[in-house]
Amino acid sequence: MKKTLIGLIIAMFSFGSASADAGVNIGVSGNAALYAATATELDQGSHGTTTGSADETNSESEFLGLGYASVFIEGSLGPILVGFDYVPSSIDTETASTEVDDKTTSATSSDVTNTVKVEFNDLTTAYIGLKIMDRGYIKIGVASVDLETKENLGTGSSYGNTSVDGTMIGAGMQHTMDNGVFLRAEANVYEFDSVSLTSSSGSQKITLDSLDGVVGKVSIGKTF
Repeated sequence: MKKTLIGLIIAMFSFGSASADAGVNIGVSGNAALYAATATELDQGSHGTTTGSADETNSESEFLGLGYASVFIEGSLGPILVGFDYVPSSIDTETASTEVDDKTTSATSSDVTNTVKVEFNDLTTAYIGLKIMDRGYIKIGVASVDLETKENLGTGSSYGNTSVDGTMIGAGMQHTMDNGVFLRAEANVYEFDSVSLTSSSGSQKITLDSLDGVVGKVSIGKTF
């Protein structure tokens, strides 16, 4: 992901020396997103304390609606756009609370309460776009986001943090005014890779099986 970002940034600023018609676009966007996620938690042998107990698994699927702002910078050369979009603020999920029957031996169990909250930080998308017709454009790109878990588990363990990479495709329309100010409306689809985290005790593992999103974006920017 880092190599891709560096390559796109170099290409973007190379446009300035390649053609007098090249420009740089800078702008801000408002985003309305709907994400769907599926995760599975594995408890190995009831925390590894009893060899006679079977592993416990729990899978959940959730939809999450979010609103956030982002900033973007692009290099343009004719119909080609190369740039990246960055979300400067943290995107937080609601705190989820569950009470589960935790089997600690082959014959006994106890109720434990788990609360989990996830923060998405530094969501960055690097992309290449192509202008089509008079005002339309399409774009493809790669994305990366840091996941920070905020959990309070009844088992006493905790999960660490990680980053997730993904891909993006999108399309939109742009209206440009005589002074170089432009307005955009677009829709993007994100698909992120699967990732797993192991608890501090080493006995639990949570896997983000899928994370997909649809994002509607309204932007205002200026060409220099």
